[in-house]
Amino acid sequence: MKLLPERAAGAVEQMDLPGCDPARLDRTYAQFALVNRVVAGWRGIYLRHLRPRLRAGPATLLDVGCGGGDVSVLLARWAARDGLRLEITAIDPDPRASRFAADHHASAGVMFRQATSSALVREGRSYDFVVSNHVLHHLAADEFPAFLADSAALCHGRVIHSDLRRSAVAYALFFAGSWPMTGSFIRQDGLTSIRRSYTTAELRDAAPPGWTVARSAPFRNLLILSKGAGVA
Repeated sequence: MKLLPERAAGAVEQMDLPGCDPARLDRTYAQFALVNRVVAGWRGIYLRHLRPRLRAGPATLLDVGCGGGDVSVLLARWAARDGLRLEITAIDPDPRASRFAADHHASAGVMFRQATSSALVREGRSYDFVVSNHVLHHLAADEFPAFLADSAALCHGRVIHSDLRRSAVAYALFFAGSWPMTGSFIRQDGLTSIRRSYTTAELRDAAPPGWTVARSAPFRNLLILSKGAGVA
């Protein structure tokens, strides 16, 4: 019998509940910095998909659903080390996430806002890059196409949505390796996230025309839309 044969689309993550323990939530955001650095694969995404398209002039990037802000901070740090000017805006609709990110990364050179992607579309914003980390599996069926439409409208370069790739192996490895993450929602919600995530085939079926899906290590799918050759 195949394990995790279907998405647990209706499963609920504890950190998304309005009344969840605020101390555990802050600890979850703090621990995301370690978890994402170790297993989310953003260093490889930066090297393969972002840095080659950057030029000497300033570039702009939007991080949608930034959570605690750690991925945005890493991208800003890597670009600065490479002598590249990357202006990053990071948004999240959850006021708790926006507060944490702004409080803990005030000196990171990233602009944090509590906002939705649709709000930025209405404002007429546009960026060279639009990215997200672990957002796709949170979206309901009717939210998924709207989110991708917003991403396309906000970007004139490349959109990269990175998300978990559901598999029994990923679930088992996270179950075994996440036990030290105490005092937060990381372990419980991480396992739920894997159950809610797409396989590569499922994501390809869900993606609209023009979008491509690439498998990425470790246990990731990248949903990509390319609209331009690079950044001038």
